[in-house]
Amino acid sequence: MTGTPPPLALLVVTLLTAAVNVGIAAADLAGARFVLANSAEVGVPRSWLPWLAALKPAGAAGLLLSLSDAAPRLLGAAAAGGLVLLYLGALAVHLRARVLYNLAFPGFYFATAVASPALTVYS
Repeated sequence: MTGTPPPLALLVVTLLTAAVNVGIAAADLAGARFVLANSAEVGVPRSWLPWLAALKPAGAAGLLLSLSDAAPRLLGAAAAGGLVLLYLGALAVHLRARVLYNLAFPGFYFATAVASPALTVYS
């Protein structure tokens, strides 16, 4: 017997969160000019980028797995929690470096990551 499908809001937010994290991880790994410029401006060493990039698709994979009946939805909450911590760190680094003009980008990723566990717990 299959479980109940996830609510539509959870499905949409989870898919959005996974997609944006895979996208920015690809940009990180490809060494996109905007990623390199931004990381240098906020003081993140270039050598950290592959490690930070690896966390993003890992979180996305946990979110996507949590949508299936084979994995507990709590897995999605844990994956999103990891992304929340990652983006809290990004926000803190931007604030510490006083690079505020592009704070919306880590803020957006943070917001999608926060919405995912909130909806997982709510559902």
